[in-house]
Amino acid sequence: MKTKITELFGIEHPIIQGGMHHVGFAELAAAVSNAGGLGTITGLTQGTPEKLANEIDKCKSMTDKPFAVNLTFLPSLTPPDYPGLVDVIVEKDVPIVETAGRNPAEYLPKLKDAGIKIIHKCTSVRHSLKAQSIGCDAVSVDGFECGGHPGEDDIPNFILLPRAADELEIPFVASGGMADGRSLIAAMALGAEGMNMGTRFIATEDAPVHQNVKEAIVNASELDTRLIMRSLTNTERVLNNSAVERLMEKEKALGENLTFADIVDEVAGVYPKIMHEGTMEAGAWSCGMVAGLVNDIPTVEELINRIMSEANNIIDQKLKVLA
Repeated sequence: MKTKITELFGIEHPIIQGGMHHVGFAELAAAVSNAGGLGTITGLTQGTPEKLANEIDKCKSMTDKPFAVNLTFLPSLTPPDYPGLVDVIVEKDVPIVETAGRNPAEYLPKLKDAGIKIIHKCTSVRHSLKAQSIGCDAVSVDGFECGGHPGEDDIPNFILLPRAADELEIPFVASGGMADGRSLIAAMALGAEGMNMGTRFIATEDAPVHQNVKEAIVNASELDTRLIMRSLTNTERVLNNSAVERLMEKEKALGENLTFADIVDEVAGVYPKIMHEGTMEAGAWSCGMVAGLVNDIPTVEELINRIMSEANNIIDQKLKVLA
């Protein structure tokens, strides 16, 4: 299936694996790329330029297909070595970078001069237009359904995607609620050139996370996520558990007086305990409403092949009949 996204990134299928903290390692990125999609290494999970360089080398040893590195730009008192991470990406000839968080304009010239394609994650049309204006090649439009940070506008993809299509000149993919061939065809009907999946890729055999995490997603329904940190203007969609319920009780009790320090035990440093040790009540972790559509744990190759088969069947059996 050829789209503007497959042509832009040199991939077979218009399916991107998003950058996910303590999930986006070389094993998953290579599996997605080998299956014809675009795999993504999560830069900040590596933390240092040296570790990122090693992970890129590892991914290259596992695939000869294009893959991306995610760089999320976050406000911090002790920010990561972003210039060093960018230098490594350039030196290692990574062809694509997925940026997220704050405006990446400061780092775009060096990346673009190296011929690297940039796709920026956005939760609104206005931010997508800004990404276009600063020179991003594509955007990933994240609807309110998405796991992680959906922004503060609460616009679901059935509205957000066609609005993006109305305004943007650069291609975009749909993110949030994406799980199968139906998702892909629906996203493209609304104007996207492909889709980005996060939660769905966690529940695969190739994802380097604890089995408990995968089973938690399979066992969850679309009703089992919660929105936290709304009063801090840092909304995050997470899978419900005892730590999340405890956090939400604090939010309710403290209201506008809530500070990050009040909830630090539930959100800081919990990902290694959850993703690698399988301690599922350790804290809050990002998960999309799409968990309600996840019912098995296939290999990445099986998943992508199934998605494309479903998508082609929809085109052949439904859309052509209607035409």
